[in-house]
Amino acid sequence: MDKPHGCDLRKGRLSLIDQVYLITTATSNRRPIFTNLKCARALIRVMLGESKNVETLAFVVMPDHLHWMLQLTTESSLDGIVQRMKSISSHKINKLLNRSGSIWQAGFHDHALRRDEDLRQVAEYVIQNPVRAGLVKHIGEYPHWDSYWL
Repeated sequence: MDKPHGCDLRKGRLSLIDQVYLITTATSNRRPIFTNLKCARALIRVMLGESKNVETLAFVVMPDHLHWMLQLTTESSLDGIVQRMKSISSHKINKLLNRSGSIWQAGFHDHALRRDEDLRQVAEYVIQNPVRAGLVKHIGEYPHWDSYWL
């Protein structure tokens, strides 16, 4: 029996056009790779390069993980988008660091946001991660974030 389009039944993950998702994924062994400015900026360029498949609503690149709030704009699978982002960013970061090997942990966590959730509040919560982690006192002091609303 064929799977419904955009559905990974093994994981129960749906990929729906116009759905907003909050993605969280961590570096391999939680290495703080993104304390390196060039690595963090390379990741951001790769994420924003997915603009043909997603609209990035908010993100914050933490030293050892990523929070990415996005809305699917095509019938591309969420798994495929995240896997492509990880693959391309791994290649670019390994080249920057003159190394090889995995950059990311396998898999990712996703949360499909309900229509009644206030997307702006979720975005504000996401980008406040560096403040809550004690990396900065004010989000304006942290270089690796953006939000559609701010």
